[in-house]
Amino acid sequence: MDDVILKLEDITKVYSNGVVANKNINIEFSKGEIHSVIGENGAGKSTLMKIIFANEKQTSGNIYYKGELINYNSSLEAINNGIGMVYQHFKLIPSFSVAQNIILGFEPRKDKLFLDKKKSVELTQQLAKKYNFDIDVNTKVQDLTVSAKQKVEILKTLYRNAEIIILDEPTAVLTPQETKALFEQLLYFKELGHTIIFISHKLNEVKQISDKITVISNGETKGTFKADDVTIDQLTELIIGRKLESSFDTIKKDIDNKKALFNIENLVYKEDGIKKVDDVSFSIAEGEILGIAGVQGNGQEELVKMITGLLEADSGKISLNNLDITKFNIKSRRDNGLAFIPEDRMVDGVASGASVSENIISTYYDSKEVSGKIFLKEKNIKKISKELIGKFSVRTKDENSKIESLSGGNIQKVVVAREWNTAPLLMVAEQPTRGIDVGSARYIHELLIDMRNSGKAILLISADLNEVMSLSDRLLVMFDGKIVGHFNDLKNVTENELGLYMLGTKKQDEEELRGAVI
Repeated sequence: MDDVILKLEDITKVYSNGVVANKNINIEFSKGEIHSVIGENGAGKSTLMKIIFANEKQTSGNIYYKGELINYNSSLEAINNGIGMVYQHFKLIPSFSVAQNIILGFEPRKDKLFLDKKKSVELTQQLAKKYNFDIDVNTKVQDLTVSAKQKVEILKTLYRNAEIIILDEPTAVLTPQETKALFEQLLYFKELGHTIIFISHKLNEVKQISDKITVISNGETKGTFKADDVTIDQLTELIIGRKLESSFDTIKKDIDNKKALFNIENLVYKEDGIKKVDDVSFSIAEGEILGIAGVQGNGQEELVKMITGLLEADSGKISLNNLDITKFNIKSRRDNGLAFIPEDRMVDGVASGASVSENIISTYYDSKEVSGKIFLKEKNIKKISKELIGKFSVRTKDENSKIESLSGGNIQKVVVAREWNTAPLLMVAEQPTRGIDVGSARYIHELLIDMRNSGKAILLISADLNEVMSLSDRLLVMFDGKIVGHFNDLKNVTENELGLYMLGTKKQDEEELRGAVI
């Protein structure tokens, strides 16, 4: 455990715009250990990993690998020398087989010229067997589950003889059962002498799997600790610079005598003749958070797109405040009280080339408050932006800063601030805290609870079971486009049990499922 394989010495990274991402960072990673690196969004974790993987160059400082000073010029050079990285968003070719994805760029050849397909299958089968991965290497990646795709990414690094494997948010979309299986494999890698650098915002998992934990805040290390010597509360305080209350008011509201503010009836969506959303019905009362859990790819994305107007339903009905909005366009839905926090903030949540203030008013730029007869009301826009930046504690130079210059957590705060500012009747929150730090996540959770307590309807879609279980008044589980579980009393259900519904191994009867409609 004390055999240092990778040493970072006074690593500093200053970007051309003057932003200091890393400042004098010193960390030692030992051979055969699982070492977590944690911190807020914008703390400098991603930049540091990119420097290790040679996607970026440090401004100053040294990196020692196996005792030698290194200065790689590309990630390919890092890969060739035994450093691999598995990104949160997989970099696989869906139409290729597992074997083709694993060997890509490092293909075995016949006579140094032709691809040896038989050898490719043999090598990847042997690799999967060696590392206890139960996967058919002839299967196309597009037909795999999320956890299986992750296995392919890990096997890619192992095929390239990675001694150090960097894992970026590896459990973000896994069920408890899949997370447990991944952790068992990581412990096996460790026994074989691999070094795992584990990046995650899930502190309970970090504590569970790590040998050592390094905390980064504002680009600087706050210390490296043995996992057994530090508590989750201590880690939280180091990350955000203050203590965080351990609980908040999530007392289930009595909705029996409240009207349904939002209704979905027998919603169906087909893609290439296949039902992606299959006869889904549920209601949300005023003053209620309804959670939907499920493994990514089981219809949640299509369901959200139909609700928000990004997809047209093949059949069924969507109602908001007794108004049929099934055929409404996006703007009409928003005008009638719908707000939306999308899963991918950079693709669907913001205009990356625009400023913070432009993004803050982007969904209501034509309102009387910000739009004049000819020109936008710049003074009002500035006032609204400053107020929301202050209220939501957005870390930015000012409202004129480009949104892309902010950290992920702060970009998410801008999205949430904008949607909150429209005073909606229904807030659709899709993976609202994915990939953001504990402090930002906490703020968003409290905001959703405040909205619920003021009588709003909240639809919370999340792959994070802890999130949906702690916030929801009621909970649905989706599998294969259907609602397979409805839970009124979350105190009597465990994450493990919900995981079985998420994997499709359990399903409630029709009577229990009818309770989803109030």
